[in-house]
Amino acid sequence: MGDVETSRELVEFVRRSPSMFHTVDTLRSYLDAAGAEYLPEGEPWRVARGGLYYTVRNGSSLIAWRVGEELDSYHFQMCASHTDSPTYKVKSVAELEGPAEYLRLDVEGYGGMIDYTWLDRPLSVAGRVLVREGDGVRSRLLSVDRDVLLIPSLAVHMNRDVNKGYAFNRQVDLCPLFSSGKLHRGDFDRMVAEALDVDPADVVARDLFLVNRQEGSVWGFADEFVSSPKLDDLQCDFVSLKAFLATANPHDVSVLACFDNEEVGSNTKQGALSTFLRDTLRRINGALGKGDEDLARAVAKSFLVSCDNAHAVHPNHAEKSDEANRALLNHGIVIKEAANQKYTTDAFSRAVMAELCRRAGVPVQTFANRSDMAGGSTLGNLSNTQVSVHAVDVGLPQLAMHSSYETAGVCDTAYGIAALEAFYGTDVQIDGAESVTFR
Repeated sequence: MGDVETSRELVEFVRRSPSMFHTVDTLRSYLDAAGAEYLPEGEPWRVARGGLYYTVRNGSSLIAWRVGEELDSYHFQMCASHTDSPTYKVKSVAELEGPAEYLRLDVEGYGGMIDYTWLDRPLSVAGRVLVREGDGVRSRLLSVDRDVLLIPSLAVHMNRDVNKGYAFNRQVDLCPLFSSGKLHRGDFDRMVAEALDVDPADVVARDLFLVNRQEGSVWGFADEFVSSPKLDDLQCDFVSLKAFLATANPHDVSVLACFDNEEVGSNTKQGALSTFLRDTLRRINGALGKGDEDLARAVAKSFLVSCDNAHAVHPNHAEKSDEANRALLNHGIVIKEAANQKYTTDAFSRAVMAELCRRAGVPVQTFANRSDMAGGSTLGNLSNTQVSVHAVDVGLPQLAMHSSYETAGVCDTAYGIAALEAFYGTDVQIDGAESVTFR
């Protein structure tokens, strides 16, 4: 598959993943098609060499693993990314009436989005709905496949200074318009119920988020760019999944982890700060007939690639990037490093990843924040508080991170898959922090 076709598959992957719950559903469809066995957390686990498995927590985080046929170098080689993206969550009482006959939605920010990018574009809602069924309540996925909302800008005539900079008040400025008089209180839940083919009285609770309806696209006269909602971090979910499914390392246990709630700090039962990864590795170890000592030794020899996209140099604001440690679109994967340890990369882990990419012919770029500018954080160092292993932070370069519509390079999607195939397909044998051998 060529670079353009790979990025078009990425666009379709994103289209099928309008919420973190749908992202997990999409991941599951790929894993099921590959013959993976679903092991619910609440059931006994039976794991065998050569097997492909996955488990899910909260419907929004997923961990998959493949056990080596030989398992003669027992350790874990792991990639971690996140399933969520910045957006707005619909509040429990969803509707705001007025002024006059207007009906608006009451929403609050989820993560650090660029507010103005959500204005004046068709929107919808997606997520999960808890529905009364028979003698209980069941979770149902919802994605309203229509343009049903829009957040209108205030006309420049009413805000003459808008182009000089404007601070949005999310309680006032960012309430989506739902109706101008044809709909009334209760019709939001009626819309939800109709989409699920249930009675509105049976809608018990919901986790619903705004969705940008603009379709993703591969574009440019030379087909250089891919733009889409949610590239941070569904692009990394996609490349990690593709690499994981394309390789079968006979020596280790290969692990794919996709966590929810990175955009709001990861400190949930299904986030990177939770026990989800630790619990999963412990149960894999037990199902393989191994003890606590075996697990401790395996973890000590393990490695994590934390995958979350990186900032590319902005074409109009190169001064916002570090002069020497900065990334360009279509120039390869990015290894991210920060002295404040917001990224997990150190010299040892950088050497491991850089050498794997060199062997695979994948170009590598370096990213560091400007020393006078605070940077973001990601999930690798958070998951490491639960499962402490050597780890490196990587990403694919992109523009407009946390916009409702982001842009990356077409070649970098393929570079990301190739880099992670090299990681998953190589037996990485670690000796403390002293040496590493590849076979």
